Amino acid sequence: MTEAYATIVFLFVLFTLLGSSIWVGLALMGVAWVGMEMFTTRPAGDAMITTIWTGASSWTLTALPLFIWMGEILYRTRLSQDMFRGLAPWMAKLPGGLLHTNIAGCTIFAAVSGSSAATLTTVGKMSIPELRKRGYPENMIVGTLAGAATLGLMIPPSLTLIVYGVSINESIIKLFMAGIFPGLVLAALFTSYIVAWHYIRPDQRPPPEPHMPFGEMFSESRFLIPVLLLVFAVIGSMYFGWATATEAAAVGVLGSLTLAMLQGSLTFKAFLESLMGATRTSAMIALILMGAAFLSLSMGFTGLPRALAAWIDQKQLSPITLIAALTLFYIVLGMFLDGISSVVLTMAIVEPMIRQAGIDVIWFGIFVVVVVEMAQVTPPIGFNLFVLQGMTRHEIGYISKTAIPMVGLMLLMIVILVAFPALATWLPENIR
Repeated sequence: MTEAYATIVFLFVLFTLLGSSIWVGLALMGVAWVGMEMFTTRPAGDAMITTIWTGASSWTLTALPLFIWMGEILYRTRLSQDMFRGLAPWMAKLPGGLLHTNIAGCTIFAAVSGSSAATLTTVGKMSIPELRKRGYPENMIVGTLAGAATLGLMIPPSLTLIVYGVSINESIIKLFMAGIFPGLVLAALFTSYIVAWHYIRPDQRPPPEPHMPFGEMFSESRFLIPVLLLVFAVIGSMYFGWATATEAAAVGVLGSLTLAMLQGSLTFKAFLESLMGATRTSAMIALILMGAAFLSLSMGFTGLPRALAAWIDQKQLSPITLIAALTLFYIVLGMFLDGISSVVLTMAIVEPMIRQAGIDVIWFGIFVVVVVEMAQVTPPIGFNLFVLQGMTRHEIGYISKTAIPMVGLMLLMIVILVAFPALATWLPENIR
């Protein structure tokens, strides 16, 4: 009875604060404060100060602002133009043509960004005008870009996986490794959708690209070398055990600064803008994590997570049934909250449930990322929808319709993860 009363109070205060447009981090702190005052005898102020400091001073968390800064630096370089130039000759030969540059470009940039919005903006600012100029259907340009940009959340370095790892105290490197194969499989599903469109709607195909000799195609590929070297430096250093996630992030920052200087695009203004952009984003995420840490402590005192875990055990729900319920839960939650907020808001409750059900926490992290990816392209709070609206000037409703097939493919990805869990667990179990 006490747990049910506590649940009602927590939910009421949370939705009241969120509905009043208070920042998510402050709303979480407010809910935790009420819980501490109403259901415990421990001084709420002392508990908040200790918990917030512990959460904010985590060594693992230092990787977050560095990866964000790396993405901000690359966003202000000529990386997107070079990627399109290097990819276009090879993509033009595939069924579906240059639409594949959306998928390939987002996959590559996701490996040096970690942010869905940064991936979308960087790839979209070059691919959208080029694809329009060549006569590709608008719905395919917008839809494939909306879906492919979500790979920024899956393929390491993923900001969402860092937040998830910090929330449950799990290895960031193992989570990064777990995201590689599922990210590539999801990219392959997006590519298959373009191939299917090519054969099903031949009337929508634009004129084929002019023939380019193999030697010239190979020559154009040199523009991909800098970013591929940066990908290897960041991900390879972690995979081979040369660097921790934080050290790899520092390598990525140095690499992106070097790349920007060699391109001649690292002006003082661009450097300052990248630094301030990274500071704003990092501060926002850190505030959310601080609030989530305090909320987890508050809920722990009420016994709510333990009660829910016991309830799951009593109901004898199978792992698949629990995953199906959580999929629906996160899809609905994602319509109103951004991905990182959804993760930190729910982990205090969900983590004991999945551990009680015997679900691998590494695998579950990848599952969470997939459902959070769907939240990026579902109204009314799909962040990628707003970014695309600013880039294309289309209505949110139109962009949402173009992204529906991509959401369907993400649901298929969840089925694949359930059927083949080793996709997410094999690499983390075998890294050095």
